[in-house]
Amino acid sequence: MGNIAMVTIVIIAITSIISYKGFQDLSFFEKFKFNIRGIQNKEHIRYLSSGFLHVDISHLFVNMLTLYFFANVVIRDISVLGFLVVYVGSLLIGNLFAYFFHKDEPQYSAVGASGAVMGILYSAILLRPDMTLGLFFVIPIPAYIFGVGYLLYTIYGMKSRTDNIGHDAHFGGAMGGYLLTILLQPRVLTESLMMVFLLLIPIVVLFFLKKFDKI
Repeated sequence: MGNIAMVTIVIIAITSIISYKGFQDLSFFEKFKFNIRGIQNKEHIRYLSSGFLHVDISHLFVNMLTLYFFANVVIRDISVLGFLVVYVGSLLIGNLFAYFFHKDEPQYSAVGASGAVMGILYSAILLRPDMTLGLFFVIPIPAYIFGVGYLLYTIYGMKSRTDNIGHDAHFGGAMGGYLLTILLQPRVLTESLMMVFLLLIPIVVLFFLKKFDKI
């Protein structure tokens, strides 16, 4: 991906420092994690702060490694400011999405930059639809197959609730990256129309599942 941009280094450094603080200080972790009861008590900082906390080193490493791989694509195509808009916007949209699906579960909690990172990943897919991604960082797979497949898998995870992964925030973050990239770079509507359409399919599927109380 070439030389890593300074803005990416800063985000990785800040996230790592705050996450490490959370590893060492449980009260700090509890105060700033995403938590439905806390947000309903007007602690809205949790929408943002939770994106800089992680459960453990491996959780932090995977998110920051994914950010490292795809940040430059977004920075080159829509500028540093656009990258920040997509990153922070996807983080907030992902957590708002999680709140929407779990607002009646006051105990629900989550942490991680996954929503923001998914936003950057899906932004990169829209901007460079001819990319080949590495599934598990090893198996080559076309971007459009990964994009659609992962969102459908996320819908399945939201419906089945058989693991501790924040699928809602992942989907919301990806959707945030999708929408913000179209707003910032409307050229993708002509240059990558098929990708825009393909990634819209899981969003429509989720809408109808929610409308008919199937999720």
